[in-house]
Amino acid sequence: MISPDQLLATIDRVDRQMMALIDDLNDEQLAVPFERGINPPIWEMGHSAFFYEFFLLRSLYGTEPIMPGHDDMWDSFVIPHRERWTPGTVPDKAETLHYYRRVLDETRDHLTSGSSLSDEALYLGQYVVAHQCMHLESLVWCRQTLGFHPPSHLGAEAPGATPQLGAMGDAEIPGQRYRIGVPVQQEGQKADNFSFDNERPGFEMDIASFRISRTLVSLGDFLAFVESGGYEDTRHWSFGGQYWLRQNQLSAPSYWEKKDGEWMIRRFDSLHPLDPALPLLHVNFWEAEAYCHWAKRRLPTEFEWEAAARGPHAHKFPWGTDNALDAPCDLGCRSVGTAPVTAFPESASPFGCLQMIGTAWEWTSSQYLPYDGFSVDMYPYMSTLQFGDHKTCRGGSGATSASLIRSSYRQAFHPDRFDVFTGFRTCALED
Repeated sequence: MISPDQLLATIDRVDRQMMALIDDLNDEQLAVPFERGINPPIWEMGHSAFFYEFFLLRSLYGTEPIMPGHDDMWDSFVIPHRERWTPGTVPDKAETLHYYRRVLDETRDHLTSGSSLSDEALYLGQYVVAHQCMHLESLVWCRQTLGFHPPSHLGAEAPGATPQLGAMGDAEIPGQRYRIGVPVQQEGQKADNFSFDNERPGFEMDIASFRISRTLVSLGDFLAFVESGGYEDTRHWSFGGQYWLRQNQLSAPSYWEKKDGEWMIRRFDSLHPLDPALPLLHVNFWEAEAYCHWAKRRLPTEFEWEAAARGPHAHKFPWGTDNALDAPCDLGCRSVGTAPVTAFPESASPFGCLQMIGTAWEWTSSQYLPYDGFSVDMYPYMSTLQFGDHKTCRGGSGATSASLIRSSYRQAFHPDRFDVFTGFRTCALED
C-alpha cells in the first residue's frame, strides 16, 4: 500500500503537471473548438477537482459541497459532452481555478491532519489522483488534435537506439499458465497495489506459445504499407474497416501529409520529415488490423500482450516491481514518440520486448469486456459504459502519467479513435 507521504507527493506532482498544461495556454487557446475526442481544458480542471471532492472529501470526511449546485456540470456522465462548450455553462478560468485550488488544499489538509491514514483513505486518494492522471493525458492529446504547441515539460531530447532497426525480430513466448490482472484482496488484507475494477479479479490462464515483435510497428514499417497502396486495397480491410475508409476517404494516417514528394508528420504545431525509426502513432484499430493483414501478421490478444509484458512471474512492470517514475521509458511527456522503437532496452520485458510501457497505447484484438467475477467499483462508469463496443489497448503512451500505468492496466478505446497516442505491435501467424 502506498504511504501517506507518497500519496501527498503524487498529488503535488500531478497538480503541478495539470497547472503546467493549463497555464501555458492563452485565453483563445483555452476556448477550444468543439471536437468529439477532447474537452475544454477548464472543464477538465474542474472535473478533476470534483472527483477529489465527491469521492474523497465528501465520501470519507463528510465535507459540504464547495460549489453547491454544480455537481451535474462537473460530472462527465450527467452533462452531455457538447454542453461543455455552451457559453455560461462552465465557470470561467478564475472561478474554476479557485474551486480547484480550494479542493486540493482541503484534500492536503485532511490527508495531513493525522499521524496515520486508513486503508480506505489511501485507496480513495490513489483513485482520485489516478483519475486526474487520465485527464493529464487528454489535455496533451487535445493539443495534438488542435495543432497547439507541445507541453512545456516535453523532453527536449530523446534517447538514441542501440540495436539496429529491423534486426530484433520476434520474441518467443512459451506456452504455459500465466497470471492475468490483479488479485482481489481478501477481507482484512491490505492491498499491495492499487488497481481499477476492470483489472480485477485476477486469474490464471493457459496461453499457447506465440511469437510477438520485440518492437512497436515503426513509421518505416507502416510507410511500406501506405506506399504499397494499402489504403486503396480493400482486401486488407475488414467490414468495419471498409466502412471507416468510405466515411473518411484517407490514403494515409490522419496526421501524415506529402509535401514536395516527401512524407511529413504533424506533431503538435509543426511538421517533421517522416523518420522511419520512430514509432507509429495515431492510428485506429482498423488501420492496425489492415496493416496486419497486409504484413501476414496479427494483433496480439490482450492476454498474450500481458503475458509478454509481465513474464512468468507476473511482475507489475516489464522490468520488475519498481515503479515507473524513474524507469527508462517514454512516459509523462519525456519524449512523446520521438525516441526510436529500439530505444530503452533497459526496461525490456522478461522476453526482450521493448517499450511495452509508454510510447504508444497498443491495440489488441480483444474486445473490452469484464473479467469473470467483475465487481463494479465506487464509480460505476469507470469501466462499464465501454464494455462491449470498445477494443482493449495496453501499455500507456508517451503522454501517460508514470503514476497511472502498469502492465495489468486496461484502456478502452473505440476502434475508430486515432487522436489518442495509439500504435501497436504484431504477432506471427501460426505455422
